[in-house]
Amino acid sequence: MIQPVNKNATKEARDLLVYLDSIRGNGILTGLHTQTMAQEELHYIEKETGKLPALCGFELLSYSPNINYESCGVDALTEINENKGTLQRAYEWAEKGGILTFTWHWYSPIGGEDKSFYAEHTDFDASKVLEEGTPEREAFFHDMDVMAELLKGFQDKHIPILWRPFHEAEGNWFWWGAHGMDVARKLYQLMFHYYTEVKHLDHLIWVWNNPRLEGYVGDEYCDIVTADWYPPKHQHTAMKKECDALHEVAPTKPVAIGEIGTVPAICDMAEAGADWLWFMMWSKGFVLTEEFNTKEEYRKQFNHSYAITLDKLPRW
Repeated sequence: MIQPVNKNATKEARDLLVYLDSIRGNGILTGLHTQTMAQEELHYIEKETGKLPALCGFELLSYSPNINYESCGVDALTEINENKGTLQRAYEWAEKGGILTFTWHWYSPIGGEDKSFYAEHTDFDASKVLEEGTPEREAFFHDMDVMAELLKGFQDKHIPILWRPFHEAEGNWFWWGAHGMDVARKLYQLMFHYYTEVKHLDHLIWVWNNPRLEGYVGDEYCDIVTADWYPPKHQHTAMKKECDALHEVAPTKPVAIGEIGTVPAICDMAEAGADWLWFMMWSKGFVLTEEFNTKEEYRKQFNHSYAITLDKLPRW
């Protein structure tokens, strides 16, 4: 049984964890990331497979308080503008009975230009967030406060969220990982304490996203452990080796595929013993073209008996 790390977890969060525990080794939640109001990925998969995913991922980048619009290039502005208002789509997804997970490409709390969630576009020093009285810490908490208000709306409507902050914490490409995994881990822990003890966001299910043992956040801070993988084009496996490696990071925690670019071989997971809870296909070109996945492969995997799609979810 998965016991929530937040002792005050809401009934809805606990119920979702009970459900996730029940499917472990018996099925996998199909998932798609969307970041626009149009949610073209959902329509594409439904058209090609006759199914909608059980889990939908939503992007919070445009809700970052410190976006330097004057420095943004065309790609950044397009991404921001397409993402605006998408929390309304998240509410609509919950009304359909779907499961939600959130990703936040957090524009750096101070300074930065263009896509400043990337370390190369900001000189924001995340290590200084851990020091009392610094401008970095003040800005970090300011942004957390803004996001907490947005998240609270879901708690008020009794909607649990698979919350995956500081994703890909093993890398140095985002500002939260640019000063090492220990800093990224401490940022996550800081947010956990603030959101559970001060903001009382008890509807969040805490998801850690890092495949490295030396960067593990600790059993007391996460409910589920995930990692992101982008295999070669048209490579579809049960991801058994990756599943086993992630279990070694946190033997007591269930595991899931936070992001992936090619649909995994759901048809092989039961036989392989790969007990993933879910996978989340990344958005746009990874789904909307056949560069990474053929339509036939989607039909094969989304319609397999081991695949849990929206129509197979219990009515919450």
